Amino acid sequence: MLSMIGLVGGLALLIVLTLRGWNLFISAPICALIVGLTSGIPVFLGDINFVENYMSGFSGFVAAWFFMFLLGSIFGKFMEDTGAADSVAEWIIHKLGKSKAVLAVVLACAILTYGGVSVFVVAFSVYPMALSLFKDANLPRRFIPAALAFGSVTFTMTSAGSPEIQNWIPIAYLGTSPYAAWEVSLVVAVFMAIFGYWWLMKIINKAVARGEHFVERKGDPVLSDRRRPHPITGLLPLVVVLALSFIFHTKYAQMALIIALLGGVLAIMIINWKFFHDIQGALSAATTGALIAIGNTAAVVGFGSVARVTPAFETAVLAMTSIPGNELIGAAIAVSVIAGLTGSASGGQAIALPEVGPHYLAQGVSPEQLHRVVSISSGALDSLPHNGYVVTTIRAICNETHKDAYWAVGAVTVVVPMVGLALAIMLFNMF
Repeated sequence: MLSMIGLVGGLALLIVLTLRGWNLFISAPICALIVGLTSGIPVFLGDINFVENYMSGFSGFVAAWFFMFLLGSIFGKFMEDTGAADSVAEWIIHKLGKSKAVLAVVLACAILTYGGVSVFVVAFSVYPMALSLFKDANLPRRFIPAALAFGSVTFTMTSAGSPEIQNWIPIAYLGTSPYAAWEVSLVVAVFMAIFGYWWLMKIINKAVARGEHFVERKGDPVLSDRRRPHPITGLLPLVVVLALSFIFHTKYAQMALIIALLGGVLAIMIINWKFFHDIQGALSAATTGALIAIGNTAAVVGFGSVARVTPAFETAVLAMTSIPGNELIGAAIAVSVIAGLTGSASGGQAIALPEVGPHYLAQGVSPEQLHRVVSISSGALDSLPHNGYVVTTIRAICNETHKDAYWAVGAVTVVVPMVGLALAIMLFNMF
């Protein structure tokens, strides 16, 4: 009982502190320590102890993602420093009109995500362009994280055919393919895209009607006084990233992102070399940004690593995977709750599927339907305020606060996928 109180209390405290702007390097270990102590986990000694579990999660994430974060940050800064991001933004505004600035950001993220670029990297890459688009359209910049997140972690990340890991993890447990239940997936993806965009625009338009507008900040790139590259040369590096990730993701999996991003960085340097303003300054800023971003995310991953070894977490997993009634609803609840507890869509799948998969397959549930439900459900409650991607995008990349930016992010990355999940289950039970 005490373990469960500690787990729920620690998670709630982490969410509250995150919303209030606490530094995650402080709040995440403190909340993890509360979870560990209430579960009888020693701080230093023993086979399972707080320090080793927290740091194994922290360092493991850094080891797995450092080069992706670094190259993604460099790619974004190079797009910014050369003026390529501004050039592309102006071209899009000219073609679509200022009223479609949000749509342009969402589409850019969706194309890159469905092309296999990591959602973290997409945020780094598209942010400079998004900043320019929002500036030109005079839209409040606090909604940039919501636009980036909506295009990255909703209707693309968990859809059939997506090369993102959230669509591939179920394959090993269910014997399916990335295109499992593609018909329902297509309907749900289109619904989430339309509904989510409508809701996001409604939220932004309300803010604009209240008098909110774009406010420049010290440190924002100012490139209007010099020549910029042609929009096509600004788009080509994005195409290189997309193409290389698509070509190599099957063979090299996660390592393909390093190849793709390195190719994108080199493409910017080759194509737009003469447009660099301060390449050393860009590299310095990119390195600092990458370290802050990966550190914030790793701090939350460390919390999840401690939570996973508690008796309460074991009890929660068992309870979630034993829910009676409709099997697809039970699987959806199990994956959603576990993803929320760990703040990770892939983590929720990896923990739940070894139990959920065999249990529901033995009951005759279609593996294709189960695959799609598990994939979609993993991308809902995972986006609570303490989620690593959410923290990185809001704080480290967009330099916003949770207080200003999270509620729009939560609307399009938690509520919209939950409604999409309900639609998927309804369709599966109808046909």
